[in-house]
Amino acid sequence: MTVQSINAKAELRREILKRRDSIPEEVRAVKSKEIMERLIEYAPFRQAKTLLLFASFRSEIDTFPIIRHALQEGKRVLLPRVNRESQTLELYSISSLDDLVKGYMGIMEPDPERCSLSDAKGIDFILLPGAAFDLKGGRIGYGGGYYDRLLSSLERSTHLVAVAFEEQIVESVPCEEHDRRVHAIITDRRIIEV
Repeated sequence: MTVQSINAKAELRREILKRRDSIPEEVRAVKSKEIMERLIEYAPFRQAKTLLLFASFRSEIDTFPIIRHALQEGKRVLLPRVNRESQTLELYSISSLDDLVKGYMGIMEPDPERCSLSDAKGIDFILLPGAAFDLKGGRIGYGGGYYDRLLSSLERSTHLVAVAFEEQIVESVPCEEHDRRVHAIITDRRIIEV
């Protein structure tokens, strides 16, 4: 990855996160609800038996109702826990939102005392966080590379879906050859199939 590419990603990340942070909280709540309604009707989500979801943080789409819905539907729900030493995401199976504790950067993560460690085999559907996305499925994360490392170890057949506010969709994100693109982006206005 070139220095130019790293700088372009960092600049775009800053710009889009500033844009996302500026969405008023009450507007964000309405948009989150619209995204969840689209997501739970989305066929790959409905058909998935094992999902990797994420606990929302700061100004992200509120994913807690999505997690609750998936659990109520009897789906197997995995959530990531950051392992700072190995710089990887460890996946844990949860049975309730009560299984979560504050973890890395204050993000709610599975409590390893209460949840069982799982591997990535058998995951049908992954919901991805991110800062910016483009119409070709390009994604810029938050710069830690945690999801990039996880995605590189997964089977190509795993359905990758991002949830984002319409404000996070850009014309083009800088992508490298090895970057995995998402199959769909669900926003408060539409489902972008890639």
